[in-house]
Amino acid sequence: MQTARSSPGRSTPPAPASLVARELELVEARLGGLLQSREGRLTEIANYLIGSGGKRVRPAVALLIFRACGGVAVGDAVDVAVALELIHSASLLHDDIIDASTKRRGRDSALQKYGLADTLVTGDFLFSRAFQLCGRFDERLINWAIDACVSLTEGEIMQARFRHNPAVVFSDYIEIVMRKTASLFEQGARTAATLAQAPADIVEDVAQCAVHVGITFQMIDDLLDISGVEEAIGKPVGLDVREGNPSLPVVLAVATDPEARRLFAKPHLTDGEFETLIGRLRRPAILNEGHRLATEHAGRARGALRRVPESPYREHLLYLVDQLVHRPA
Repeated sequence: MQTARSSPGRSTPPAPASLVARELELVEARLGGLLQSREGRLTEIANYLIGSGGKRVRPAVALLIFRACGGVAVGDAVDVAVALELIHSASLLHDDIIDASTKRRGRDSALQKYGLADTLVTGDFLFSRAFQLCGRFDERLINWAIDACVSLTEGEIMQARFRHNPAVVFSDYIEIVMRKTASLFEQGARTAATLAQAPADIVEDVAQCAVHVGITFQMIDDLLDISGVEEAIGKPVGLDVREGNPSLPVVLAVATDPEARRLFAKPHLTDGEFETLIGRLRRPAILNEGHRLATEHAGRARGALRRVPESPYREHLLYLVDQLVHRPA
């Protein structure tokens, strides 16, 4: 297994996205233009979400992969990165409607601030802008974007099927994460490597790297949901638990803990029951196993890069994977 290491004499690795900082500035500028609408309400809601401090992990991964695979002319890769962020943002708006979420990134969700109808339509607007960008690419690349969006919708339905359902097992959890989170990372990486004219085997390697990046990202997100601090994670601690979502700690706990199974199955928890369930999910055995699994997938992400030629961009991808595992929020 490969691991990211600091260079001799350098105690702190650079920010993983620093090598594509200029490209990410182009992403922000492109987003700003695409969020403009003849209806100011759409522009306002889109900017409210997208300008609220998202991590831009998907664009950063895609751009680093493009450069690591030898990509030079960055225009198309920037458009792919923008499309990824638009699709992701649209799915967040729709997720907040489905979950009736009142908080997103440390402030009122768009649903809470603007209402259901306008939030829903803004999500549609962002999906449309994404495919406006994708439309000029060849059919194969468009189909990859479509596949990711179809997976997102299927993952949402599958997650709902296991909401408050203690029959959920780890393989179900992985399938949900593959569809809802990893699919967008995967197709973005595949597209970026293809635009860089990488050999077919490298394209598939980086796509698999991105799958495991997505799984790692979601696993850590799930662990932070119960072990983080609200000010850092930008939402109430235990929100996934209250909503009955089959997050990683829940899936690990219900496999062995009858009381966790009983509480997770309840459609509504009293404050006392919620605290009891959170306490059981925070047990060291659950948190340690969750981190072990996230670290395992991070290792797979690093291993998938072994045939990518050495370069600063490849090194920064390795740093990014490590930072995903250890991120505080």
